[in-house]
Amino acid sequence: AEINAARAPYLSTKWSATPLMACTSAPDPARNVINPANPDDVVGAVSECTKDDVDAAINAAAPWTADATLRAAILNKTADLYEANFGELFAVLTREAGKTPMDAIAELREAVDFLRYYAARAVELENPARGVFSCISPWNFPLAIFTGQIAAALAAGNAVLAKPAEPTTLTASIAVKLMHEAGVPASAIQLLPGRGAIVGARLTSDPKVNGVCFTGSTTTAQNINKAMADGLQPTAPLIAETGGLNAMIVDSTALPEQAVKDIVASSFQSAGQRCSALRILYLQKDIAGPFLDMLYGAMDELVVGNPWEFSTDVGPVINHGAKAEIDEYIAVARSEQRLLKQIEAPNNGTFVCPSVIRVNGISDLEKEIFGPVMHVALFNASELDQIIKDINASGFGLTFGMHSRIDDRIEHVTSRLKVGNMYINRNQIGAIVGSQPFGGEGLSGTGPKAGGPNYVTRFTKSVRTEHNEAFTTVEAVELVAVQALLDRAHPDTHALMTTSLPGPTGESNRLSEYGRGTILCLGPTARAAREQMQTARNNGCAAVGVAPGLSGANCIDGVLNADDLAFLTGFDAVAAFATDAVLAPLRKALAHREGRLIPLFAEADLGQRCRLERHICVDTTAAGGNASLLAEAS
Repeated sequence: AEINAARAPYLSTKWSATPLMACTSAPDPARNVINPANPDDVVGAVSECTKDDVDAAINAAAPWTADATLRAAILNKTADLYEANFGELFAVLTREAGKTPMDAIAELREAVDFLRYYAARAVELENPARGVFSCISPWNFPLAIFTGQIAAALAAGNAVLAKPAEPTTLTASIAVKLMHEAGVPASAIQLLPGRGAIVGARLTSDPKVNGVCFTGSTTTAQNINKAMADGLQPTAPLIAETGGLNAMIVDSTALPEQAVKDIVASSFQSAGQRCSALRILYLQKDIAGPFLDMLYGAMDELVVGNPWEFSTDVGPVINHGAKAEIDEYIAVARSEQRLLKQIEAPNNGTFVCPSVIRVNGISDLEKEIFGPVMHVALFNASELDQIIKDINASGFGLTFGMHSRIDDRIEHVTSRLKVGNMYINRNQIGAIVGSQPFGGEGLSGTGPKAGGPNYVTRFTKSVRTEHNEAFTTVEAVELVAVQALLDRAHPDTHALMTTSLPGPTGESNRLSEYGRGTILCLGPTARAAREQMQTARNNGCAAVGVAPGLSGANCIDGVLNADDLAFLTGFDAVAAFATDAVLAPLRKALAHREGRLIPLFAEADLGQRCRLERHICVDTTAAGGNASLLAEAS
């Protein structure tokens, strides 16, 4: 009743959004925003930035130099204002983004949690802000992720140039106005709505920008990385969280009722429009028949409809383009007789019928289908190790779920997977700030994890360590020799440290740090390379060194040219303590590689950068279950 009363005045409101800049602007003419659930509902209008607007905003951006205590207080005041204006925020989230009431409540909670958690981190920082950060956020969490990116950058004292996703600019506009009302200076947070080709391109290539925070598709992250390499300082960080082909394994010992509930939530909540959503269910053959019957029965109970209603479980996808792409994918599966289950959805708006599609395994998925589509693959217990290999081979590593009552099996699987967030005997969506730091690895992101203890620090400036000796006259190394060392490298696969994080009773949350993999250490001097190699090894990584005068195990005397990086494989990062003139071609070469983003480490925080984070959340109350097939499962 309280939520209904608070959002009711906004049922027919028409919001407007324009660039919110520290200087005057002349934006493009307004375009209408249409409710994805109701094509007759004009939610508002958005005026977008021109190229000149973006350039003016970049020039007007000024780091937030207020004392960290004051910054923290203002971020907490922003959180208070978010909570006080929950009715308007719930309404715009529903009408602009298609959020159900449950999703809107969770989104506001997460945004507030980000503000308060990062405010607490602000007073702990030792290093200064980097300067100006571009924050480019997605439409699927238009308040939470938008706020989280900005709050982290502001907590560190940066200026922020915020580009919201085009479909959800109205939500972003309300959020920035509340930030200004709380006391964040206009020069420290500017809202720049518009197209990626105009706004995003400038925000990721202007040399006045000192770093980029991005959440979205892997392809877009790769393009941003290339633009940054061509225009920004080579040490400018890209903090990226991208998509995933997220799997869940359910074995014959799982409690069916609990697993089904968690599968439905993980696959279809938010209309499947979460980067963490379950995309492929691996179901043990021994229980497949009755288990799928139960799953399909649970799907039949889902209400697909108007997200304004509290009875609705699944709302629309974001726009007609998304609907057309997903509908076409489902139609192909139907024509191939792989469509196992589908429930009806309204014909108006951009609704997609929640669907289950049969596949042989994760290798059948050519890309992430960002909607209410779940794939199912059946397996025998003896095939578990192959499933682990297949998941790792996909290159994505965002979320993973498992339902099993066999502790040794859970440990066997989770210790071998290269996935950022793993969830045991519960759903695999809805990470909680401070309890379940969120972010992936490989094709799924760069780290550090959002909502975790290492996130805000990445928005600060680390000391540069430069070794300026010229080495252009030294002979280039033989690539085959470097590749041979990389092929023989064996990084440590054990956790370097594990921290228990707070959470609700009955839930275990553990954040572990692991070595990133193999670090290619390029000096540019022998002394620098040896230092880099030792630091890498101290942090769980294997190291291969290439520098003039370098000798010893896993070392080569000579110079590796930047262009050579295009031909080498088997390394996970490059370390080089050099001037920008030396680093720039290395950064460009790495950015133009296909696949996952490979970072360049050139600052004094090398030890921390050599580590990556993985989180495991376990429902410790899960007990009992279907043990009738335990012998077969074992």
